[in-house]
Amino acid sequence: MKAAPTAAAVGRLRIGIVCNPKSHLNHGAEYEAGVPGVDSVLLAAPGTRAALADTLAEFAERKIDLLVIDGGDGTVRDVLTCAAHLWKGKWPDIAVIPSGKTNALAIDLGIPSGWTLADALAAVTRGRRVERRPVEIARDDGSRPLRGFLFGAGAFVKATELAQHTHRAGAFNGVAVGLALGWALIQTMFGGATSSWRVGTPLGLKLPGGSVDPRPRYLLLASALRQLPLGLKPFGQPRDGMKLLVVDAPPKRLMLTVPALLAGSEADWMRRAGYHHIDTASFEVSLDDGFILDGEHFAGGKLAVRQGPVLSFIAP
Repeated sequence: MKAAPTAAAVGRLRIGIVCNPKSHLNHGAEYEAGVPGVDSVLLAAPGTRAALADTLAEFAERKIDLLVIDGGDGTVRDVLTCAAHLWKGKWPDIAVIPSGKTNALAIDLGIPSGWTLADALAAVTRGRRVERRPVEIARDDGSRPLRGFLFGAGAFVKATELAQHTHRAGAFNGVAVGLALGWALIQTMFGGATSSWRVGTPLGLKLPGGSVDPRPRYLLLASALRQLPLGLKPFGQPRDGMKLLVVDAPPKRLMLTVPALLAGSEADWMRRAGYHHIDTASFEVSLDDGFILDGEHFAGGKLAVRQGPVLSFIAP
């Protein structure tokens, strides 16, 4: 195993910091005074994706050793997407400072709230890193693929819109997830037979080696994360690799299946009721209603979804 760097060696690292000026609790003002013990720091707070792309191109040209992302899940998504063509081989190590409204990746990495850059640099000296692979979404029009950690369609789109309302009301992270989930379940259980929550969304789903299945689905989720906020386990027991949850429409036996599903059950009776857990490195999906990637709504279409590159994150 490679030895962890000493504090002196960490001080010689070339560090690039992307600070999202719109993040809920960003630390940009602290960084402007410099990073104690570190000689080479590049700091940027880009306000647009175009500015972010320019920032990351400069970081790559300067050959940074550590990429610090101060923001939430959306900031991580935008960084990984904009930088996809810059580090085609080995990416620099990545440190996430969770300052956004949602920080599911930080939760998965075991990063506590209040984690700072000083904490991350101390963790570098301990040498602990965690590898994760983002979900990569490519369109058939040749545009740059998106990269993030939680892909969702169907009812997940509506639930995320509810979560955005809770953010505006001042609820963040697990609280927002819990409120949105609870309201989504109420809408689904007590909605009529023609409720948009129950009839599902047409999803042309194609798994490797299979044919397109055009049935409407209540929900589709995909992620390579092992842990989710609130300890929820919709993909079953924690494991590596990309995992899918596909729920047929209309969803059945919600009062029984939802508690079991969120607790990580993968029992056969759930599959027979239309709740499918699938491990796969890729799949294709066609959808009209759009999808959510790390909290943001994107237009639908014909999509190829696959595992992205292996990335190394600094962990406590």
